[in-house]
Amino acid sequence: MSIPFIDLKTQYGLVEESVKTGIENVLQHGAYIMGPEIGELESRLSSYCAVRHAVGCASGTDALIMALMAFEVGPGDAVFTTPFTFMATAEAIALLGATPVFVDIDPHTFNIDPDDLRRKISDVKHSRKDLTPKGVIAVDLFGQPADYDRIEPLAHNNGLFLIVDAAQSFGATYKGKPVCSLGDVACTSFFPAKPLGCYGDGGMVFAHNDEMHKLLVSIRVHGMGEDKYENVRLGINGRLDSIQAAVLLAKFAIFPDEVAKRQAVADRYASLLADIKGLTTPTVAEGNTSVWAQYSVLAEDAAHRDQLMGQLKAADIPTAIYYPKPLHLQKAFADLKYETGDFPVCEEIGARIFSLPMHPYLSEKDQEAVAAAIRG
Repeated sequence: MSIPFIDLKTQYGLVEESVKTGIENVLQHGAYIMGPEIGELESRLSSYCAVRHAVGCASGTDALIMALMAFEVGPGDAVFTTPFTFMATAEAIALLGATPVFVDIDPHTFNIDPDDLRRKISDVKHSRKDLTPKGVIAVDLFGQPADYDRIEPLAHNNGLFLIVDAAQSFGATYKGKPVCSLGDVACTSFFPAKPLGCYGDGGMVFAHNDEMHKLLVSIRVHGMGEDKYENVRLGINGRLDSIQAAVLLAKFAIFPDEVAKRQAVADRYASLLADIKGLTTPTVAEGNTSVWAQYSVLAEDAAHRDQLMGQLKAADIPTAIYYPKPLHLQKAFADLKYETGDFPVCEEIGARIFSLPMHPYLSEKDQEAVAAAIRG
């Protein structure tokens, strides 16, 4: 049997009883959407993240859309983000009629490059009279926080909001602070493959103040006012299912231990792969912790990557490439008129990167097998 890329089966064995109990409770009370589990989950996760408010929603994509709607993003607005991420980040911007303005990435963390962000904000301010700079979405790729000490002042000094896209980083810390306590709001995803995932789709938005919380709660249910039949603004159907919240509550009980186990797995990989010629292992900026949503390494070039992935496949070890085609080259964003070469760091990393199996229950023996396969 191959080594699982993500091992949800072993995890389920640890939470099976509490998951079944939680689901049975939902079946008994019958409040399948926005039941009492939602409020309990919001309370626990906001406390864990040291944030005043949390608003559960139907997906990480909905979390981003809700946050952008709360900032009244729309046509003519520019929102700066990275092209080296999942489609949802930029898609949420475009769905509201705004324009994603892409920014190149740091070659070591793969997160948005603050120096290029400064350049892109200046470019839009001085050269794009059709656009109004509105905000920044910083993505914590693969579980590692972006450089918020540099990004946040850049955003706020230019009058821009800052959304933390923590879809992959819930549970990570930035200089001792939970990532979801950073920015003006933070968004995360509970897709099953995430470090904290449910058994379907789910997401959450974290907010610091009462006004933002009230806005997000309204937007989540069709812009409701005092009740669901009073609509004071446009919103979405972004509600979280009670069964998914029950699953998350069960899994959250073991989440801190899983974060520690992920760190141990990452440390073992770093040791096992350190002396392999041409392979670059990930680094985490000093003072930060990653939650290791993925463990992504760099080959020398595309041909070397093909060779290494081929060796792993021959050993029945799964791999993945995040993300083979960056967003600025996707057909969906062809109207933005970006071309190959516009984001050289992003494109170069995209041609070399691939991810190895990563989950809290990856054994030392399995990791040694991964290293052996890479050595050929």
